[in-house]
Amino acid sequence: MSQPSTAEAGTPGPGFVEFVCLVAMMMALNSLAIDAMLPALPKIGEGLGVVSANARQWVITAYLLGFGVAQLVYGPISDRFGRKPVLLAGLGLYVLFGLLAALAPSFGMLILARTGQGVGAAATRVLGVSLIRDRYKGAAMARVMSLNFLVFLGVPILAPSLGQAILLVAPWRTIFGVLVVAGVAVLIWTLIRLPETLHPERRMALEVRRIALAFREACTHRVALGYSLAMTAIMGALFAFINSAQQIFFDTFKAPGFFSIAFALIAGGIAVASVLNARLVMRLGARAISHGAVIAFVLIAMLHAGVALAGRETLWSFVILQGLKMFCFGLIAGNFGALSMEFMGHIAGTAASAQGFFSTTIGALVGIAIGQLYNGGDVPLTVGAAVLGLLALAAVLFAEDGRMLGSGRPVAAPAAH
Repeated sequence: MSQPSTAEAGTPGPGFVEFVCLVAMMMALNSLAIDAMLPALPKIGEGLGVVSANARQWVITAYLLGFGVAQLVYGPISDRFGRKPVLLAGLGLYVLFGLLAALAPSFGMLILARTGQGVGAAATRVLGVSLIRDRYKGAAMARVMSLNFLVFLGVPILAPSLGQAILLVAPWRTIFGVLVVAGVAVLIWTLIRLPETLHPERRMALEVRRIALAFREACTHRVALGYSLAMTAIMGALFAFINSAQQIFFDTFKAPGFFSIAFALIAGGIAVASVLNARLVMRLGARAISHGAVIAFVLIAMLHAGVALAGRETLWSFVILQGLKMFCFGLIAGNFGALSMEFMGHIAGTAASAQGFFSTTIGALVGIAIGQLYNGGDVPLTVGAAVLGLLALAAVLFAEDGRMLGSGRPVAAPAAH
């Protein structure tokens, strides 16, 4: 299998496979910090005196808000000082606040620590995208994104089972200890093996006007803005599912023992789609695949909402329909990410910051808003996903000036940056 060309060929550091795995593991720290928590939410509530099940969702949302807001900072800093030192600082914060979360004496302190941990993890998202954009563009970038997502998205399949396994033999605080160990491992790997990917001549001064102009460009360019808005809507649907999943399986379906397996089946749809996308994106193009996937997402989400509203939802209908939506998400995420950065190579760090801030922060707020509507059933979740899918489709139409499935645009060819 041919590899996308890279500007870093022949330089010290990781080869193609190791580079993909390293960036994926950086970003997987984020997924691990979210999904390993889900089985532990009732235990955390019991241990810290939190009675309301909906209030426990803030263990997830506080992390996501820290993760989203901090992305505004990492991009401009990395455009000035380089990718590697900023990434190492972020990983250090992830480890430090993970340790504080493990020792938190109250729910309030835990929420503060989780926010700080999210702030640290934000570096992995911004710098992960920037590292890839420093090396690749076009369909080659979309392919690397998909391979990265394949490794990255294996974590949601296993993370709840990992959290559940830890709870069988140790207190819930041990889960945070595992996150600390994982963060230290990735930090050491990055320190030893990752070279600096931002060439000195492309570094930018930390000038307010320059940063403001870069943010303005990232937020007003039609293609970048449209795909960022579309990704925000899809992320809102994902975060709503993550916030509600534990309560739906524990309380709605009375199947806590099946939670880890069901979550793995649903998340597995994303991994399967990522494998498929990596094989097809160089041939069909990111637009054709992601546009078809967002249309399919809307149709499946509307069907799922109809089933829930009719009171015909069962455990297996939920797993199947939610899994199909996550399959579509797997075809959407990497491609939307690549398309939103298509014209942003000259301000990759700042653009990744702006786009990550909007998609994560607004997505998290939408997700917690839908999660807080949980009332014993899955109608809020399914109807919310249908509405968000329609908004994502509208944003894609805006980005492409009404064109869909790549019509009127050439399929991007692999190219080195």
